[in-house]
Amino acid sequence: MARIAGVDLPRRKHVVYALPYIYGIGRKLARDICEKAQVSPSKRVEDLAESEIKAIREIIDGEYKVEGDLRREVQMNIKRLMDLGCYRGLRHRRGLPTRGQRTHTNARTRKGPRKGMISRSRAKKS
Repeated sequence: MARIAGVDLPRRKHVVYALPYIYGIGRKLARDICEKAQVSPSKRVEDLAESEIKAIREIIDGEYKVEGDLRREVQMNIKRLMDLGCYRGLRHRRGLPTRGQRTHTNARTRKGPRKGMISRSRAKKS
């Protein structure tokens, strides 16, 4: 089992498809890393030699921000927007979409499950 940046990569997958399991690495970056480390992208993770794993690990550690550091940076950027009180920060604070999407309908992912309406007959009885 290859462990890179604190993530166990799936053993039976090709390296180029296993590397995106690391937060901050996508398909394109995975191809670039394989090229820099001189590892065949079609090679499976279980077939990698220790030297190849070490080369991949050194490239990722040296050139890219991944996992905890990247998550921390993203959270700090969001916190900065919220502290500034800019429009995007306010949208983050309220848990609404930040990139101009409509919220009258849709936006359920950000807003959470629907809150049911209280009927008028219930309100009058109280």
